[in-house]
Amino acid sequence: MEKKEHPLNDLMGSTMERLRSMVDVNTVVGEPILAGEVTIIPVSMVSVGFASGGSDFASKNQRPEQDNSFGGGSGAGLKITPIGFLIVRGENVKLLPVMPPPGGAIDRAVDMVPDLVDKVTSFVEKQQEKKDNPQ
Repeated sequence: MEKKEHPLNDLMGSTMERLRSMVDVNTVVGEPILAGEVTIIPVSMVSVGFASGGSDFASKNQRPEQDNSFGGGSGAGLKITPIGFLIVRGENVKLLPVMPPPGGAIDRAVDMVPDLVDKVTSFVEKQQEKKDNPQ
């Protein structure tokens, strides 16, 4: 007796094929845009969620060699988020982010420390100059 494919395999296969058709390499790294000597390449992040499930329902009077009734479903979610642009000029490549990286107040404070130190140092130096050269 030939073993048949289970309907859940078909269900999962068709869902994955649909996802594959929606997302390809051009979704993540877009088509280059030429602007004079500069090439701009859009870059995105793709997130995918996928779920599938099913169950066989056998009736009381069903013989073991008969097919069971099958119920199932699948679903998927797809999110495409622009990350930035690769800017290519000659041999130089630079990433220009679309948005600043997410971070909390502590991350922003740490990023501000070098500027704060420069400002405090400048202020202290000016105060010292005023003491040394009173007018």
